[in-house]
Amino acid sequence: MSNLWDTSRLKPNPDVVVPGETMTAVFWNAAALRGPKVAMRQKKLGLWREWTWAATAEAVREIGDGLLALGFNAGDCASILSNTVVEWVLADLAVLSCGGVSSGIYPTDAPAQVEYLCFDSRTQVLFVEDDEQLDKALAVRERLPMLETIVVFDTDGLRDFADARVIGLDALRARGREHAKAEPKALDARIAACRPEDLAILVYTSGTTGKPKGAMHSQHGLVYTVRGYNRIVGQDEHDERMCFLPLCHIAERLGGEYFGLYTGSVLNFVENPETVPENVREIAPTVVTAVPRVWEKFYSSVMIALRESGRAQQATYAWGIGVGHRVAAKVLAGEPVDVALRAQFIVARLLVLDNVRKLIGIHRARFIVTGAAPISPDLVRWYLALGVPMVEVWGMTESCGASTYTPATRMKPGTIGPACPYNEVRLDPATNELLIRGENVFMGYLNQPEKTAETIDAEGWLHTGDVGTVDADGYFRITDRMKDIIITAGGKNITPSELENELKFSPYITDAVVVGDKRPYLTAIVMIDLENVEKFAQDQDIPFSNYASLTRAKEVQALIEAEMARVNSKFARVEQIKKFWLLETQLSAEDEELTPTMKLKRKLVEKKYADRIEAMYRA
Repeated sequence: MSNLWDTSRLKPNPDVVVPGETMTAVFWNAAALRGPKVAMRQKKLGLWREWTWAATAEAVREIGDGLLALGFNAGDCASILSNTVVEWVLADLAVLSCGGVSSGIYPTDAPAQVEYLCFDSRTQVLFVEDDEQLDKALAVRERLPMLETIVVFDTDGLRDFADARVIGLDALRARGREHAKAEPKALDARIAACRPEDLAILVYTSGTTGKPKGAMHSQHGLVYTVRGYNRIVGQDEHDERMCFLPLCHIAERLGGEYFGLYTGSVLNFVENPETVPENVREIAPTVVTAVPRVWEKFYSSVMIALRESGRAQQATYAWGIGVGHRVAAKVLAGEPVDVALRAQFIVARLLVLDNVRKLIGIHRARFIVTGAAPISPDLVRWYLALGVPMVEVWGMTESCGASTYTPATRMKPGTIGPACPYNEVRLDPATNELLIRGENVFMGYLNQPEKTAETIDAEGWLHTGDVGTVDADGYFRITDRMKDIIITAGGKNITPSELENELKFSPYITDAVVVGDKRPYLTAIVMIDLENVEKFAQDQDIPFSNYASLTRAKEVQALIEAEMARVNSKFARVEQIKKFWLLETQLSAEDEELTPTMKLKRKLVEKKYADRIEAMYRA
């Protein structure tokens, strides 16, 4: 790899970047060190606004003093119901600075979910993004006796609204300035009183089985983890990151916000989730962290653009990506790349590969990171063929994010890599379940000691529910979730995630759930990629009136059947999918079938569409 990539740009930096034993102290020390440097940028109304470290610290101080003026005590909980915006970070850091507990709520959550999360966490102050999120809070406020104040980030839609228990963020900051005049040392005293063992944040699990559980992370756990991250994917003040995943999810909270403030890498906030493809090209980040669905979408956009291009462009791409794949194969095998192939790769980049990277927006990326769900090994190889190493991380909310990683200089597609140097990972000898132990492991579940005891055993091992293997180099491989392994009627053990990952590699398939436990053969429920399938239908003059009619079109059925055949060809006959059904409803994050990270919930899908599944076995 050193022949083609500057590995010095990939090596982690384990040195302490900012001192501090609590996340609160780390932030304030970072602000003092970096004052006039840019900490964050956010695009609004077509313009990028910069936030320096000094301006960020000023806003956090004013919000923190405003919370003190409201009577917010150390140990009290504040929740944040908002999309990923700068104000989310400001509120979060202000809560921590007050010695409080910060909890995030997905902006797509319904009022009933908001009620449950606020009640369970005993939320006293609720930050909401705008009038839409405020409506959810007001709908359930009377059933939340602990909730005292709602703070609104954007009050543009509330000019004629008046409520004694609702205040705008600007008004809270003004109240904070007045409080600071009266008690100038109060917030500093709270900051100094924060202790490493204090509960800092709550991160609620998605609740695919039962009610969401509030995973508790301490101040020490956060600091320990971000310092650990710098030992695997080192960053510094020259790095630019894109901040767009939900901040209430562990990935963006730790890997984006907290890691950014620790290392000084600039956080760039997108306009909204729909503008990510455009914003990433503007930002041209040097490090990009995303979930597999985003990387699959970028790949699909390139494939669709390629189909629309001329024959000469298609031929040039085919040659260039072919060279890239030959180089990637050498790199992955640890073999030297000869002079001739290296020269071809340079030409391939100039002619086509660099343009593909620019089309995606990763032309400045030193490396890219994927996590939160399995990804197709072929997709990892494709990005490597472009000249961009993809680091795959694996972990969970309860382990504060990443617990294993594939080093950018020693990748093995299809594995999740060795244990991160800051924690232990091993296989349970009886079940092959992956277990994690380390100071990054959470404190337990809020209000659920019995669930905590089920998850962390007497020796401190966190039971993840993932089943896997480990090779001679210490690289782990996830074979499936313990509860998801399929045993067919013929007694064959099948890993559905392998098939599902291959299906999602198709530009026409967004997600899939493979079914077949105790059945004679495998079937699948498939969610199409609306944008790409719709374009296919338009190009082929296939008539359709809505989403359902699109999925029922015989040509679309044939298109997906061809993709299914491609995947089936990679597996033994007993492992092949015999029949499939296309979901006829366009799903969004608000729908119960999807997790907040846009993955289909296996058990819920199997239950909700049981009739459709049974029909595939009757026919």
